[in-house]
Amino acid sequence: MTTQEMQAFLKLLEKRFELHRHRHPRVEWEAVALRLQAAPEKVGVLYQMEATGGEPDVIGFSDSTGAFVFCDCAAESPKGRRSLCYDDTALASRKEYKPQGSVVGRCEELGIELLTEQEYSALQEVGPFDLKTSSWLATPPTIREQGGAIFGDQRYGRVFIYHNGAESYYAARGFRGKLWV
Repeated sequence: MTTQEMQAFLKLLEKRFELHRHRHPRVEWEAVALRLQAAPEKVGVLYQMEATGGEPDVIGFSDSTGAFVFCDCAAESPKGRRSLCYDDTALASRKEYKPQGSVVGRCEELGIELLTEQEYSALQEVGPFDLKTSSWLATPPTIREQGGAIFGDQRYGRVFIYHNGAESYYAARGFRGKLWV
């Protein structure tokens, strides 16, 4: 990323931050900007989150470390991260019609963490997300060991957590990630 691209991207993040103050009521942009300037590699990760349709924004911070958590805040599951099965084991198990990759693999490539069920529910507290799509979630080992994986969405004003075979993939299911800066 060039210096100009980085500056333009930081302006975009600031604009989104100010537009959605309800997501981070006790946070000031100046503090976030200082953390971002000190960690250009994390700005690169956020840039990739943006490039894949995530629309990252601050949704919280740690009192103990001073770090801010950015999360994908696109209204629907990020368009550039859909039609993926859950992990590489599931991908390898498909004999036909393999998707282009896996959620866990893409998280590793991007350098982000997949949201847990609890984090996804907390995200839904700051706005309505996945009203037409769904998002894969970090799956507990006991479920994954049995071949399943979990995902969430919001319908009828409620957050629902469901399960599917980890090898399944759908055009309307992607994933949301987070990054601590």
